[in-house]
Amino acid sequence: MSISTKYNPAEVEGKIYQEWLDKGFFHSEPNPEKEPYTILIPPPNVTGVLHMGHMLNNTIQDVLIRKARMEGKEACWIPGTDHASIATEAKVVGMLREQGIKKSDLTREEFLSHAWEWKEKYGGIILNQLQRLGASCDWDRTFFTMDEKNSDAVQEVFISYFKKGFIYRDYKMVNWDPTAQTTISNEEVIYKDVDAALYHVKYAIEGSDEFVTIATTRPETILGDSAICINPNDERYTHLKGKKAIVPLVNRVIPIIEDEYVDIEFGTGCLKVTPAHDTNDYDLGQKHNLETIDILNDDGTLNEKAQFYVGETRESARKLISKELKNLGSLVKTENLRHKVGFSERNPDTAIEPKLSLQWFVDMQKLVTPALENVMNDNIEFFPEKFKNTYKHWLENIKDWPISRQLWWGQQIPAYYYGENGVAVGKTPEEALEMARKDTGDQSLTLDDLKRDEDVVDTWFSSALLPISVFDGFRNPDNEEYKYYYPTQVLVTGWDIIFFWVARMIISGYEFGKDKPFEKVYFTGMVRDLQRRKMSKSLGNSPDALGLIDQYGADGVRVGMLLSSAAGNDLLFDEKLCEQGRNFSNKIWNAFRLIKSWEVQDIAQDPAGAVAASWFENRFNEALEEINDLFSKFRLSEALMATYKLVWDDFCSWYLEMIKPAYQQPTDPKTVDQAIGFIEQLIRVLHPFMPFISEEIWKSIKQRNEDDYLIIAQWPTQASFDKNELKQTAEIFEIISNVRNVRNSTGISPKDALDLFIKKQEIVEFSAYEVVIKKLANVASITATDEKVENAASFIVNRTEFFVPLGEHANAEDQKEEAEKEIKRLKGFIVGIDKKLSNEKFVNNAPEQVVAMEKKKKADAEAKIAILEAQL
Repeated sequence: MSISTKYNPAEVEGKIYQEWLDKGFFHSEPNPEKEPYTILIPPPNVTGVLHMGHMLNNTIQDVLIRKARMEGKEACWIPGTDHASIATEAKVVGMLREQGIKKSDLTREEFLSHAWEWKEKYGGIILNQLQRLGASCDWDRTFFTMDEKNSDAVQEVFISYFKKGFIYRDYKMVNWDPTAQTTISNEEVIYKDVDAALYHVKYAIEGSDEFVTIATTRPETILGDSAICINPNDERYTHLKGKKAIVPLVNRVIPIIEDEYVDIEFGTGCLKVTPAHDTNDYDLGQKHNLETIDILNDDGTLNEKAQFYVGETRESARKLISKELKNLGSLVKTENLRHKVGFSERNPDTAIEPKLSLQWFVDMQKLVTPALENVMNDNIEFFPEKFKNTYKHWLENIKDWPISRQLWWGQQIPAYYYGENGVAVGKTPEEALEMARKDTGDQSLTLDDLKRDEDVVDTWFSSALLPISVFDGFRNPDNEEYKYYYPTQVLVTGWDIIFFWVARMIISGYEFGKDKPFEKVYFTGMVRDLQRRKMSKSLGNSPDALGLIDQYGADGVRVGMLLSSAAGNDLLFDEKLCEQGRNFSNKIWNAFRLIKSWEVQDIAQDPAGAVAASWFENRFNEALEEINDLFSKFRLSEALMATYKLVWDDFCSWYLEMIKPAYQQPTDPKTVDQAIGFIEQLIRVLHPFMPFISEEIWKSIKQRNEDDYLIIAQWPTQASFDKNELKQTAEIFEIISNVRNVRNSTGISPKDALDLFIKKQEIVEFSAYEVVIKKLANVASITATDEKVENAASFIVNRTEFFVPLGEHANAEDQKEEAEKEIKRLKGFIVGIDKKLSNEKFVNNAPEQVVAMEKKKKADAEAKIAILEAQL
């Protein structure tokens, strides 16, 4: 079988992925004979395209699912997309605007027909892009959060919450997005530091020549002021108690009220109260029964109640009013200020407007207890565990969740209004009518008396019902798939949606699934650039994800992402890591080609080959134990690094050098068979990380039957290993490295054979490896000696002194300098150990074997110093 001289990802990846699809290797069905291993994808927005965050998150999921598949589990990775109400509606509105069509000119049904058309055209792009990455999702199970079973689930849950009293409708201060013209939750508000002006404005005191000064960053809201508030304990303003002030411009007379809410030390100690446009002001307004004057339209422009600058935006009105206040002599001064302002997550340039609005809310206090308990007791495990504290803090301070959105794209709220204040719910108008008749006792009510709520539920309300809804657990809780796959095993997601999604899924799981939705949650970090900035299109620091795959291959990019991606920690992305991943692919390919290129003859096995095979089998099993342990702890970056070192350092740098035949010489069949066997084991471990090249090598090793693919091959079985042999071999490699260093430092040609002397009575522990030392270090003889060897370079391995005669290359001054440098290093090393051993806390608390190891390190270092000083 001919093997390409170079591994070309572009030629291999698409072909292999299609073969996996054709063979149905990604598809899963309930199998009572196998343990299920299910992962639900965090559904990307239907508006989305592949970016670096997706690359990281989905690579991790694919690594886990591929390993589980090889372990014989029924691996099921469910893909899907989220309808993303605000983002998608904005895209559709923009598309229609380009066609000269206004949303306001359309009926709901007409608009939704355009939206579905847009979704069908663009909605699956990101899922197709994930295939380029190698994502082994069960594409037959692809879901959409507005498909029938998910939409039915939303209706059922809303109705259930309503009937239990967990959901209610009320006028409250909410976060309003003037661009999307909808309310959003607290978690969807992103706070940014913004440079602003702080305006100091005079308010006249009625019936006097006196003024009070207030400071505000939003002078446009002066038009909606209802009161001035002072602290009753503030002696500066005692004379103002019971008096009234006059609002500039509008000349509205407003009361001066007293409340300890006002901070005497902050600003002027006087607070303007605008109940319709500030959450805290609203609370004060409720407490003191103040008038609420809403001066803003839904789009953020001023309305008639403002009296001035009607139709102007908040920003333009701010400038115009400040100019007018200055002309009137009411503007005392303006200061520069940097403060935090809330912006809409979906419209990052839109400042959130606090707005009094009639909305639907979920009473979260009634739902959180099991969700909190089962994370804190590790019934649901978090990796890293530190996020338990973040989760706990949020749930213990949770606010009611506003779930209604003033949009058309999404799941419409199943609530119907009748009469003055009547509300009924139902999956159909007929169901709602039945409830209305029952609640009122009025059987004369008809469908014409009902008016359906125009709003849709928050996207997160829908996705909070995953994974129950994906398995149709709401409509049919006894179905085979729901009972088999639920709860899922792992959720892989970013820590930034721990509140949006993770907590709410857990809440839904215990409320409706009667069990946790997943067993473990692995939190990925944020992908940032080397300056620690979040990657974004606006900053221009986010590379083209597909372009990286084109350049470095999917395996190279996967390795690059994972190498710097410790769980929960931000990933500082450097494109050089992808280059390192591509180089690793080439290293593996070239190692395989090297073995296949050797001429094989029926000759006896080279003794070095037998030693190499024994050592590498031990080393492989030692590494496999470590890799399995790291997987169990979700330390995937470290698991990849352990695999990387096993392949690059142990297999390529040591094992292949030990078995490589001399130039133009044949090798024996046993050595080649053993090497190919090790290659097979290595690519099994590599496969979850690097699926394409490992599958290509698997196919190239030998002729296989049509269903023999690495993707379904067995994960290597852990075997015992000889720790003593590994320890001895590590010392042999250290000896070889030291001999090589002697060559490099003295300029001796690698072709010139050297002699090696060991200052020790016996060399039994080295004798088994003599053939390896001679081969890899080009040593002609190894001799035991009791005396120091003259004109020789020396080094120490495990308290044993070695000499390499240098002949004409001897240089006493160089040797002296090296010895003095090493003595200095070792003495510094001992100082560090002494600090540890003199620390009572360390000695008393550290495991006994750790303390013993530190003492042994010190004794070894002291022995080496003694030898070096004798040399000097």
